[in-house]
Amino acid sequence: MVWAGTGRAVAGGWRGPVRQAAVAAEAARLDRLLIRLRRDIHQHPEGPGEERRTAALVARELRAAGLAVTTGVGGHGVVGVLEGARPGRTVAYRADMDAVPPTDIVGGGPAPAHHCGHDIHTTVGVGVARVLARLRRQLRGKAVFVFQPAEETLSGARAMIDAGVLERERVEEIHALHCGPFPVGRLAVTGGYGMPGQDKAEVTLSGPGAPEAARRLAAEIGALATVALPQAPADLERLIAESQIPGGPLARFVALRATAQDATVRVSFRCWPQERYVEVRADIRRLTMPYAGAGVRFPAEPFPALICAERDARPLARHLRRTVGRDKVIGLHAAFPPFSGEDFALFLNRIPGTYTFLGVRGAGAPITRSYPHYPDFSPDERAIGVGVRAMAGWIAERTSGRPGRASETTGT
Repeated sequence: MVWAGTGRAVAGGWRGPVRQAAVAAEAARLDRLLIRLRRDIHQHPEGPGEERRTAALVARELRAAGLAVTTGVGGHGVVGVLEGARPGRTVAYRADMDAVPPTDIVGGGPAPAHHCGHDIHTTVGVGVARVLARLRRQLRGKAVFVFQPAEETLSGARAMIDAGVLERERVEEIHALHCGPFPVGRLAVTGGYGMPGQDKAEVTLSGPGAPEAARRLAAEIGALATVALPQAPADLERLIAESQIPGGPLARFVALRATAQDATVRVSFRCWPQERYVEVRADIRRLTMPYAGAGVRFPAEPFPALICAERDARPLARHLRRTVGRDKVIGLHAAFPPFSGEDFALFLNRIPGTYTFLGVRGAGAPITRSYPHYPDFSPDERAIGVGVRAMAGWIAERTSGRPGRASETTGT
């Protein structure tokens, strides 16, 4: 892997800060092109670690916009660097590129498919880069675009971090969007919340009655769950409504599945807050102790939760209210259900940032058409333009402060 040099600003004098009206005008010119790009990516899904074609397409689009591009970062990762015309801060935008593997599609599937919206995420990332490239004479600082492979296996972020993606460009903060089952045109901010991590356990039993004992133990461990996993569209509707209630039923939860196979019990669980993993591990050990000869194994540590600090989410919410309208911004008060992990958490463990849900639910559409991993997932493509307008303005706002002084961009 060879890192490319950073690009130069377009020749000419500085014309003042990037204005949201200019962002909206440039984004409008790209709407049809970006929809075509999304459909191209959608029709050629590539599973985790297999994103060769998608990465090549992204690299071509970024180079055409004048960015300095590096490929092969942490696998098939792509990094594009856009230098503004004036000094400022270095801010990254991350988009994941891989499709959902067949085993992770609800009900299973024959092949990888874009049932999590990563084709939308990639397209929005390209759109933000192209808009800001057109406005680089007004842009302060540096925008770094991180197109990540292998999010579905929770391995791509670690690979890109280990490859030095943050240190190379001295990234000060990072931001991302994810499709969500909210009406198109709306965005959900996750201050203080985000996505739960995950943990696992494996219990092995011995003796002639081990299979029956395993079934009993699986039922006992399963009773640790405080919230049921969704089984029907109505369950999804309820979970999304509950996630918007301050102090509601999802403010603290354990979502857990325990299954017995022969003499082995396999457990997968997600908790909020993440400190609760310690408690659940202790409960699993306690339940296992009465079974003679039982042994329990856990990973070295749970995969971390994605947590957006409130101090970072507040200025984002203000920006989005100005950009898309006060009534279009939703605040989530719980970790996003149905409790899936997100390796963007590893970026946020290194540097500040935000993670926002982009509404992709069309009018009258059933919730499963906008809920990630469902086989009929079919987002409203008008969300692409909403995401580009919101995030291009946000990245420009965040790069506009003095280097190393995050608070000066928003007064927080």
